[in-house]
Amino acid sequence: MKIIVSDFGDTARKVTLVGRLDIVGAEEIGLPLAAAAGARGNVVIDMVGVDFIASMGIRHLVMAAKTIGRGAGKLVLLNPTPAVTEVLTVADLNEFLPIVRSEAEARAAFGSTAGM
Repeated sequence: MKIIVSDFGDTARKVTLVGRLDIVGAEEIGLPLAAAAGARGNVVIDMVGVDFIASMGIRHLVMAAKTIGRGAGKLVLLNPTPAVTEVLTVADLNEFLPIVRSEAEARAAFGSTAGM
């Protein structure tokens, strides 16, 4: 699992994930994702490069969303693959972990047009 954390305009941090979010991948993203969530701002997680997600990966996403929510921020998932989207939908997490299909839609979810 590859993880890259960068700025997303003035409104958020962007966490780009590439690989399998299985038990090994979840271990690799645990600390960087927790650090991004702990900053208490908005976070967009770019999931276009994630081709598999397991329960441990979902757990890390849920924990990050809860942490961010306590700080009045939002977490959105950017363009997950159809397979990952299906897993999140079947788990009934699509409202708690909102899915957006473009960076513009992510900015709108945060209530900002900064960085467009």
